[in-house]
Amino acid sequence: MAKPTSARLDTLLQHTGMASFDPVTGAAPVALPSMRTSTVRFENLAALDKAQAAKARGERRVTYGRMGMDTHAALEDVFCELEGADRAFLASSGLAAITLAMFSLLDAKDHVLVADCAYGPVRYLDKTVLSRMDIEVSYCHATVAQLQGQLRPNTRMLYVESPGSLLFEMLDIPALASFAHEHGLILAVDNTWGSGYIYRPLDLGADVSIVAGTKYVGGHSDLMLGAVMAKDAGLIKRLGETHYAMGYSISADDAWLALRGARTLPIRMRQSADNALRVCAFLASRTEVERIYHPALPGDPGHALWKRDCTGSNGMLAVELKLSNDQARRFVDGLALFGIGFSWGGFESLVQLVDTSLLQGHGYWRQSGNAVVRLHIGLESPEDLIADIAQALHAATGEINPSVGDT
Repeated sequence: MAKPTSARLDTLLQHTGMASFDPVTGAAPVALPSMRTSTVRFENLAALDKAQAAKARGERRVTYGRMGMDTHAALEDVFCELEGADRAFLASSGLAAITLAMFSLLDAKDHVLVADCAYGPVRYLDKTVLSRMDIEVSYCHATVAQLQGQLRPNTRMLYVESPGSLLFEMLDIPALASFAHEHGLILAVDNTWGSGYIYRPLDLGADVSIVAGTKYVGGHSDLMLGAVMAKDAGLIKRLGETHYAMGYSISADDAWLALRGARTLPIRMRQSADNALRVCAFLASRTEVERIYHPALPGDPGHALWKRDCTGSNGMLAVELKLSNDQARRFVDGLALFGIGFSWGGFESLVQLVDTSLLQGHGYWRQSGNAVVRLHIGLESPEDLIADIAQALHAATGEINPSVGDT
């Protein structure tokens, strides 16, 4: 069987990380099995010496089960293909991956600039752990003009998420990369939204990309997973040393589930994106809607950056509703097809009522008395989702429910 030669990501995701043919039988399973082990045994001491020497050079070699066997290696290869990286390191969650990146690349008394739109738990990590380790953190609207005034002599990293959490603010990653490198900073990007398939920060100049594989890569809301990717050999060495020293590990079964999810990532993400745009079109027709936050919409302030830097979109959006808090709660509780939850990227639609106090420090947020709801649009019929939103708005406001059959 000839080896596939296509460079197209849709094809690579179907053929990367597959099981090798057995040299005796010439057969192989289509799906690489989950290879569980705690202990690795060697044929002789020479084989062990060879593995340890390769590991010392920074190569991926397994001497103990914590490093993961073939299933883990296959998933690492998939993340490298998605992100255009040379190495990927797996962690037990998206937040664990963020922690791995920061612990690997920051020292005591260092200062890190964090985009004010980044994933909320980063602030908790700062408050409870980074501050205790004498690592200083500043939050800033992630534009070059704003960041310039926040630099300190000990600034070592610029950490951002693009699009930003909650309001999906697109950041100018090439400009931020130029700024970071001009000042000797490492640019780390949370790329969970793009997950490598529709957005590749490393290709845009970032040094490190971080993904919560819990979301679109897993795709079925049944695993927890994080990954950190890089190209630079020096950064890879530091990530690898910390990854090993801190004992990061994921189960072989979770790696297997993520591999399965990656095979259908292209069609799932495209369908969620299409469904989301149809929901956005409906929301734009409603008088209760003040603003829709979704970079793939032509009217979104980040649309030009999205069009320049991304190859697609996904099912994530936020909507500012001209509703009181009580009305917004009735709206969320009135939805039948949207689960109330904090995750996203799975097959199902989800809703979250955003605590607007969390947006006070976001430079992108125009403060108002309106409610903000974050939606993940899943794989249900968009007509059914639109009808569900319409009836929930009716329940929240008491207004006559218009026909939505033609939306």
